[in-house]
Order: sequence, then structure tokens, then C-alpha cells
Amino acid sequence: MSSKKTNPQLVATIDNLKAMTRENEAAIWRDIALRLEKPKRNWAEANLSKLERYAADGETIIVPGKVLAAGSISKKITVAAYSFSEAAACAIVAAGGKTMSLEELAKANPKGTGVRIMR
Repeated sequence: MSSKKTNPQLVATIDNLKAMTRENEAAIWRDIALRLEKPKRNWAEANLSKLERYAADGETIIVPGKVLAAGSISKKITVAAYSFSEAAACAIVAAGGKTMSLEELAKANPKGTGVRIMR
């Protein structure tokens, strides 16, 4: 069980990611769960401009935190994050990309192959 977290949805996400690690022997999900257990002020915050700069077209990116709308994006990428600002999610979809939760990505890609973690 996660320590000091009171948001039941966050606790469930962390527990589910750890379970995915045990079931599939994929260390990436444990890494993401441990990052989410840290204080929220230490979570990753990625802007669209950062995704545009560092992600390749067609790539799958994990943001263990929140995606924010500063900047613009033109690449068709799949982004999984704990949360998205409404404007960021709209911009990613408008560019032809896809947004999903961390748990959705873990179910779609249990081994975590071919994904990059953006901090």
C-alpha cells in the first residue's frame, strides 16, 4: 500500500502498476509507481513544447505526472500521464496523437516495450 497518499484513485493506480510489474516482470511500471508515490511537488510536468522537442513522431511517451498546454505540438504521438490539462489533451488529439491514462497504457502494453519516460 502506498504511504501517505489519501487520493483513492491515485492509490489504486499505484497498486495496479505494481501488480502489472509482478505479473509481467516489467520494471517500468514499478518505476512509474514509485515516482507517483513521491510528493506531488516532485512529479513530472511536461509541456507540449517539451513533448514536441524530445519525442519522435509515432512514439509512445509516459509522463509520471501532468501534461500542460504551454507551447504547441505537431507530432502524432501517444501520451500516457496521470493527468492532462484540458487544453493539452485537446492539442495532442488535434495533432493526430492520442492521450491515455497510465493504467490504460499498462493494459495495452503489459511489458512496457517501446515507451519513453518524460520527466
